[in-house]
Amino acid sequence: MKSFKVSVVMPNINGKTIMEKNLPKLFEAVNNPKNNIIEVIIVDDGSWDDSVKFLSTEYKDKVKLIKHTKNRGFSAAVNTGVRATSGDLILLINTDVIPEKNFLESVVPHFEDPKVFAVSTHETGYGGAKGFWADGYIQLGMNEETKSVHQSFYVSGGSGVFRKSIWQELGGMDEKLLSPFYWEDIDLCYRATKRGYINLWEPNGKVVHQHESTISKFPKKYVARVKERNQLLMLWKNIHSKNLIKKHIPAIILRALRHPGYFLIIFMALGRLNIALKARKKEIKECKVSDEAIFANYKFTPTPKQSIKK
Repeated sequence: MKSFKVSVVMPNINGKTIMEKNLPKLFEAVNNPKNNIIEVIIVDDGSWDDSVKFLSTEYKDKVKLIKHTKNRGFSAAVNTGVRATSGDLILLINTDVIPEKNFLESVVPHFEDPKVFAVSTHETGYGGAKGFWADGYIQLGMNEETKSVHQSFYVSGGSGVFRKSIWQELGGMDEKLLSPFYWEDIDLCYRATKRGYINLWEPNGKVVHQHESTISKFPKKYVARVKERNQLLMLWKNIHSKNLIKKHIPAIILRALRHPGYFLIIFMALGRLNIALKARKKEIKECKVSDEAIFANYKFTPTPKQSIKK
């Protein structure tokens, strides 16, 4: 059995207070040799708090610190960190995630299967991700927590493990299209699935994710608009089925007529249309699995509580 080496990549923006609380827990896991962690890389994405000073003094010999001179967004910070890694696997972990000491022991063995691209840890309170097509859009939901491994529509960029060789094949997260945040991990995993790779959810890889502790620093209205814009851009880039696109076109018009504020979201997305179309051409050439086949794996009838827009 191959011994996979794990590199940790943590993006940070103004997270000094959170890191003071959570980094000791991360290093309990780092110090567990069964997790196979060989390095911790923290990418500071232009923080204006004392994050850099804190890391440079308290964790000088424990982490490799990379500093962006300005805020470039989540995808760019992650991509910077991954380029600096030396491991076979990449653990992406947010500053607001607290892992159990043995959380990777059951995750790493899944990569013995060369088709596995990514494995989701078990965020307390959440099962694996569901993806379904409804009302002309890609919608997201979550499985209930189970005791068994199962496929996941995507693996979170805040608490997931990714195979570096496939990451490089995919070109990493799409920072040109989806910066500053949201839908970049869904885009990445969907592209992997369309190439025939697999994403899994592992029940024993337990972590606690204090969701949006970092993103809450940005204005709520701005965050909401970026979410909806990136939902559109991810769809325009990756959904190639003529049948699904035919359903999407009237759906986007109807949504805008019902909610006039959605016209702003459309205009925001159109500003990056050329980037999306260029990426779309590449994806069409390289995909092996149809959109319908992917959604067929996640037979799911959403209720209002289960249906969410990431």
